[in-house]
Amino acid sequence: MPRSLWRFAAFYFWYYAALGAYTPYVGRWVDALGHGGFVIGAMLGLWYGTRIVAPPAWAALAGRSARPGEWFVAGCVVTALCFAGFLVTREAWALLGVMAVFGLFYNAVMPQFEAMTLTALGPSPELYGRLRVWGSVGFLAVASSYGALMDRFGADSFPWLTLPLFVAMAVSAWPHRHDRPPEIAGPAIAEAGHLFKRPGVRRFLLVAMLMQLGFGPFYVFYTLHLQAAGHSGAAIGALWAIGVLIEIAMFWQAPRLIARFGAGRLLSVCLGVTVLRWALVAAFADLFWVMALAQTTHALSFATFHACCMRLITDYFPGRRAVAGQSLLYGFSSGVGGVLGAGLAALMWERVGAGPAAFAAGAVVALVAWGIHAMRRPTPAATPA
Repeated sequence: MPRSLWRFAAFYFWYYAALGAYTPYVGRWVDALGHGGFVIGAMLGLWYGTRIVAPPAWAALAGRSARPGEWFVAGCVVTALCFAGFLVTREAWALLGVMAVFGLFYNAVMPQFEAMTLTALGPSPELYGRLRVWGSVGFLAVASSYGALMDRFGADSFPWLTLPLFVAMAVSAWPHRHDRPPEIAGPAIAEAGHLFKRPGVRRFLLVAMLMQLGFGPFYVFYTLHLQAAGHSGAAIGALWAIGVLIEIAMFWQAPRLIARFGAGRLLSVCLGVTVLRWALVAAFADLFWVMALAQTTHALSFATFHACCMRLITDYFPGRRAVAGQSLLYGFSSGVGGVLGAGLAALMWERVGAGPAAFAAGAVVALVAWGIHAMRRPTPAATPA
């Protein structure tokens, strides 16, 4: 890989290293502060909600600037400053306020950076995977180790342990202050409303949304569920590491599987395996070897499912329509599905039966998604845009 691209690998590493601390362990920290499942669910719900609003708003602001790279650096610095607000917040209303502002900036900068990365790669887009994998390495390094660190220093140490990662992210953004995203001429996002009516699109988006909804208990309460089942922080970190490692490996193999079996058929397998995964997590959380086995299914329920969705996007939204298609998928899956999933997880955790009930609900949602997908019609052949 050319030396000039290592600065991109560095930013991916630190951005996802910070995410590797936040996603698995923010719930454990909020729980240690004495707050219940509804506050934890609201924290993650705001996280997903800002993913809907932040990227287009930030793109509009940065796009009007003659120096968009400086906007990018500023966004990363403000992200670190906002996260520092968690050092002095304990009340629920304050936590949610800081979360809302922090999420807006943290979720805004990555789409801009992705565009700058593709511009830098130019005629060599195949190098993207070699850069992006450093993000997975960063997530893996932190997610696998922070459980043990919080065991040693206490759950209250979470913001102090994590803030340096955001500072490092801001520092790694500085070399990109002169970078620019590409000038893209394509369809307006408004075209997505028309594409929403195309045959099969609504079913596909509904399945993607339900899959993300079913992941709600995993992203919000997985660490707490394992902790309640008696696992140590080191064991929990190891389980997160298994999922990330298998995800990395499967992303390399998914194109071959899709070419052999077809995205639609493979998606059915992913959904079926996900039902089994959440059922195992609900029923056997105290058995480490069962949880390790369940984490290996992340290869299908996340990595392969995501790859299948990307392939189906090119069928439903060929050519220049892919931009509008991606906006629909992102909004329905990561946005709506993420918010609803966090809400479902919090409701089941607080009102029904904590971890087992939350993950059982996730299994039911995945089962519904599998049934909806099973009733699909053949994917339309791609046509030139």
